[in-house]
Amino acid sequence: MKFAVLASSSKGNCTYVEAGSTRILVDAGLRCSGVCDRLASIGRSLSDVQAVLVTHGHSDHTSSLPVIEGKTGVPVYATDATASTIERDGRREKPDLTWNFAVFSPGDPFPLGDFEVDPFAIPHDAADPVGFVLRGPDGASLGFATDLGEAPLSVARRLAGCNALVLEFNHDPEMLLNSDRDWRLKQRILGRSGHLSNDQAADLLAQVATPALRHLVPAHLSDECNRPALALSAARAALRRAGLDPAGVLRDPVYPTPLFEL
Repeated sequence: MKFAVLASSSKGNCTYVEAGSTRILVDAGLRCSGVCDRLASIGRSLSDVQAVLVTHGHSDHTSSLPVIEGKTGVPVYATDATASTIERDGRREKPDLTWNFAVFSPGDPFPLGDFEVDPFAIPHDAADPVGFVLRGPDGASLGFATDLGEAPLSVARRLAGCNALVLEFNHDPEMLLNSDRDWRLKQRILGRSGHLSNDQAADLLAQVATPALRHLVPAHLSDECNRPALALSAARAALRRAGLDPAGVLRDPVYPTPLFEL
């Protein structure tokens, strides 16, 4: 299995993953031209992509889907509620587009080409949001969890033992509280259906990291209310708590990342 995080922030989220002969995107929240440019930077193209997995219906995870679907017609895998949100929002840009949805339910694993996809429910203020664990034909596993306000035991159990993690380190609470953001937005981010702080993400990481972990990519960092150095420091401490050497596991949150291999 190989993967690259093409973008991850409130401005847009997209990750490329391949295993065997199957190539997919997880989310598509950049302009289509941005997706194509970032795929090109890792030696891939949109024509390689055979499906898109969607975590939830917020625009920073879905904005280029109408264009991608219009160009390629690939199946878009989403929960029923997320598919409805995508179709509703897509009408503004492409009202006559015929969508090729493949609907799944959280908690019910399904095959996608050479992948086994295990979708699990996460707490976020969207319609039926999910994280994923993707398993390749050789058993390698990638856990994907962003946009969650807290990390219940059900999430930790899904992510435990993964070979790679793309994990939200969204904000530093002090920076968020001292920012100029509206108080309602601060409450939303800090709430149980908002986003993980650096410390919350570190606590989750310390629970789920095992010697099998080969890559950790901190994701969805806030430009205004976080700093890469703060997220990396929290991640390093968590990895040490789990008995791992951060130098061999932790990757810089600079996107697009290289194409990592498991």
